[in-house]
Amino acid sequence: MAGIVVIGAGQAGASCAAKLRALGHDGPITLIGEEPVPPYQRPPLSKKYLLGEMALERLFLRPESFYAEADIALHLNCTVTAIDRKDRVVIAGGQAIGYDDLVLTTGSVPRRLPGRIGGELAGVHVVRDLRDADSMAPEFVAGRHVLIVGGGYIGLEAAAVAASRGLKVTLVEMGARILQRVAAPETSEYFRALHRAHGVDIREGIGLETLLGETRVTAARLSDGTEIDVDFVIVGVGITPATELAEMAGLEIENGIRTDAFGRTSDPHIWAAGDCASFPHEDGRLRLESVPNAIDMAECVAANILGAETPYVPQPWFWSDQYDVKLQIAGLNTGYDRIVTRPGDGAGHVSFWYYKGDRLLAVDAMNEPRAYMVGKRLIDAGKSADPALVADPATDLKALLSA
Repeated sequence: MAGIVVIGAGQAGASCAAKLRALGHDGPITLIGEEPVPPYQRPPLSKKYLLGEMALERLFLRPESFYAEADIALHLNCTVTAIDRKDRVVIAGGQAIGYDDLVLTTGSVPRRLPGRIGGELAGVHVVRDLRDADSMAPEFVAGRHVLIVGGGYIGLEAAAVAASRGLKVTLVEMGARILQRVAAPETSEYFRALHRAHGVDIREGIGLETLLGETRVTAARLSDGTEIDVDFVIVGVGITPATELAEMAGLEIENGIRTDAFGRTSDPHIWAAGDCASFPHEDGRLRLESVPNAIDMAECVAANILGAETPYVPQPWFWSDQYDVKLQIAGLNTGYDRIVTRPGDGAGHVSFWYYKGDRLLAVDAMNEPRAYMVGKRLIDAGKSADPALVADPATDLKALLSA
């Protein structure tokens, strides 16, 4: 019996393998990862791990012993170079491994600066995996100057760590405002004010023209012509789904590895889940870059491999930690046409509720866990709440659940 092979030992891959065992699958399971360590959490890499507040072992999703105890063959530091769909074999580390079903949980890769503008200089970093975090950690010395390129959540989280460690921080965002792609102007304004209060120099509508230096970055020229001396650079300009292996195998690609509602790819014996996969959603297709999606979709795929035939229905939620602010996001704000602001219980406590007409789409909650919880429950249930009641601080949020 060839069994089930999972390529990609991140959150999705580990979740899929563990769920297969939990659901009673007693055949062989092989989990293949390129990194030399067991599957681990990625979000803390740009937060507590980079701050030195979380040890490596605490990053691990499960103790390494779990995989042996669950009879999951864990292949670490191993690269898959090919998929032979005809013979149902993958080539990993020079070894041929057969499969009955194959799951692709290859994740995503960070966009890097091109070499022509200095992206290959030493001192230019991205934040995606453990190696990235370990390579940049020695750079965080109080008094040094870091340039952060990109005003999304990764860039802002890195800025928060650097400012908290006493570094001088300049952040440039080519768009008109930080978080422009993912959040309302109200949320952008909240985090702009938060970072500036911590000394971060945020420059919006300004991009990077080039990095300067012979072998290591020493300065940056911005699109407005200014030059600034920098000690190192962190690039946070988004990620792309890791589809190279799937493309080489001839699978259909559409903003990621194209799957049906059950997680099957264009090959009925190959499945995909997590950052790398796009799936049917409402009137189009969706690809979600989040830990909850990686877990939920991978577990759904595990069940479907075993015959459940359950469509994957995402219940999106996200989070970001910056300084003493915990942002929790429920739902997807695509297509919103108005924002309802609900004041919180203290300074810096607020939530922004996204509506399309009378339909509640999403909630951004800053240090407001109750607003997040209520908003998420409403969205998951397909319900909305009267915007006037949401905006009224006298309204008991929990009462909205039964309204």
